[in-house]
Amino acid sequence: MVNQIRALPHQAGIYQYLDEKGRILYIGKAKNLSKRVKSYFNLTPELSPKTTLSLRIQKMLSETVGLHYIIVVNEHDALILENSLIKQLKPKYNILLRDDKTYPYLYVDLEEPYPRFELTRKIIKGKSVRYFGPFSVGARDILDSLYELLKLVQKKSCLKGKKGCLFYQMDQCLAPCEFPIPRENYLPLVMQGIEWIQNKHRLIKQLEAKMEFYAESLRFEEALVLRDRIERITKSELTSQIDLASTENYDVFAIALSETRACILRLFIREGKVASTTHDFLPITPYFSLDEAYERTLIGFYGSEKPPIVAPVLTAHPFESREWVAEHLTTLFGKKAHLETPHRGGKKELIDLAMTNAHELLRTPQPTNETLLVQLQTLCHLDTLPGRIEVFDNSHHAGAATVGAMIVYDDGHFDKKGYRTYHLNARDEYGQMSEMLRRRIEGFADNPPPDLWILDGGATLRALAIDLLNSYGIHLDVIAISKEKIGGASHRAKGSARDILHTNEETLRLESSDKRLQFVQMLRDEAHRSAITFHKKTKLKQDQNSKLLMVHGISQGKIHKLIEYFGTFEAIGKSDFETLCELIGEKDAKNIQNCYSGYNSK
Repeated sequence: MVNQIRALPHQAGIYQYLDEKGRILYIGKAKNLSKRVKSYFNLTPELSPKTTLSLRIQKMLSETVGLHYIIVVNEHDALILENSLIKQLKPKYNILLRDDKTYPYLYVDLEEPYPRFELTRKIIKGKSVRYFGPFSVGARDILDSLYELLKLVQKKSCLKGKKGCLFYQMDQCLAPCEFPIPRENYLPLVMQGIEWIQNKHRLIKQLEAKMEFYAESLRFEEALVLRDRIERITKSELTSQIDLASTENYDVFAIALSETRACILRLFIREGKVASTTHDFLPITPYFSLDEAYERTLIGFYGSEKPPIVAPVLTAHPFESREWVAEHLTTLFGKKAHLETPHRGGKKELIDLAMTNAHELLRTPQPTNETLLVQLQTLCHLDTLPGRIEVFDNSHHAGAATVGAMIVYDDGHFDKKGYRTYHLNARDEYGQMSEMLRRRIEGFADNPPPDLWILDGGATLRALAIDLLNSYGIHLDVIAISKEKIGGASHRAKGSARDILHTNEETLRLESSDKRLQFVQMLRDEAHRSAITFHKKTKLKQDQNSKLLMVHGISQGKIHKLIEYFGTFEAIGKSDFETLCELIGEKDAKNIQNCYSGYNSK
């Protein structure tokens, strides 16, 4: 490794430190690979970490036995590649932030004859487009409220008609499509909407008045809808006594720390007022780095597209890669990015406001299962606290309708949007799990890995998962849970099953009353339910297709042969005539094509 370090090029790139099993420990970037990597080590008399480095870095280097690097054109490309690889590979000593979604903006194009408010996540062409946001919550609620309270043109398509529609009859639109409404009479409605967006307190007052009207009119369901909407809009608003005495915009980022977790708070100032805030929590691990947390937060938030509103960026703390991030944002924004850590004046007051709220959020009660997750981490010797967990199971019936399912448990609840189902081709349980996990790993680029995998299976399947992850250089905790066998059969009696947990260091047989076991069982059962449900849907569809073919004279044996070859009935229907003739003969091939041509035309 010493010779490899000495031979590193003096070019920009990313470097990867590997452990003895070939797993990636850390991914870093460098303007000069040779200088950067050499700054970690003493090369003589023998290779050793420099004692001036932090304990976190020294521990990482003590585990490092290998080095890979990739050369890129410039520092900007290095930053983008580093961020992408961290998402995909989840190195042990890097910080992975999953909240890199884009937030919506409200906008209005004042050049239109009758302007309307819309939602967007991208820049809209136009010289007179005004943006408001971004909003973490409540954007859709604000938009819906504007159209309920103001007689705006409700739909784009309304202006194409020549007669007032239902909205006009409900007194929710002036119907400029039918009546000659002067633009100067319409624009005050738009200006009122802009004022309510910028001062949500006034919008909320209007909604509360309407909610009270509904309640007094015994229209309780409509009143409840408004109550919930008011709550969501209120969540996006952070009250402040700070007066900037200006109409400036700022994006403020602050990270506050406690002993166990960090709070990342984003504060958006628009035209001198607090427009919205968002926040996330991050567990404090031995590998946590405040510098990297800021870098990941900024790169994740701005992504790869220019935001509708480009504002100066304020951070509560200076961080090591500030120049890298500033250069990246300059390229992204198409103009010089302003990135600073203020120490006095109105900007410092914004930082103090953000830090105060971040510390306040840290004092909020943690999820009720936080203690349980810590106990599970200790029990199973996990490297990281399992805040996000993916659980896998597969299902089939005598080899038919073979499917797999992945469920997601995140931040104390099941994340149904993260659930995935898979059609599988393998015939044995080992092959099915291998196929499913491999496909999940290949999707890490778009959907980053979790903190923990749980498999419904034994030590063999867990070893399979570890081998697959190692082959991709990914470091990820994996445990498996298998059903207790009594007399050669699985013990399924509820309340008495002592399922077995397979971890990295040992096999655990816990009491059925153990809360940690019950938690893992709950996750396994949800994955099993998801797999069974998808299997039943798949089997029903296959049975319907099978019956359809049998009606057209195709025997059950030939149907099985076709499924073995093509995999799905859909693929059979799209297959070419020559291939069908080779498999089952010309007569049956014609029958199949007639069958699917008639079925698809219905």
